[in-house]
Amino acid sequence: MQSNHLTLSIVPGVFAVCRLDLASPLPSWATPDGFIAIVRTAEELSIVCAEQAVPPGVICQRGWRGMKVAGPLDFALTGVLASLAGPLAEAGVSIFAMSTYDTDYVLVQEAQLDAAIDALRRAGFAVA
Repeated sequence: MQSNHLTLSIVPGVFAVCRLDLASPLPSWATPDGFIAIVRTAEELSIVCAEQAVPPGVICQRGWRGMKVAGPLDFALTGVLASLAGPLAEAGVSIFAMSTYDTDYVLVQEAQLDAAIDALRRAGFAVA
């Protein structure tokens, strides 16, 4: 299966990508229903969640829109993110990529969503 034959869909909502201190507990605002991603590393706690859930004063980048690769994807499938990132980079669209057990997600700034969709369609992807 070639990765550029994959279909993407737009994830409803506008998201924020937040950075908290490593020792921070998981905040209650980060656990509402809906799309959320949480990663704790040796350096930080990163949270992606609905933009409106993030209180003032939290370090974050707001205004992200998500695109989901239709899955589930086989773990043996290679190059999915690379095949998405290439056309988006050529179009000058910055991405924030995430993966789950079943599939991959690419977030782009809301102002660049139309350009991202156009670039991916030109590269042979279906975007619903």
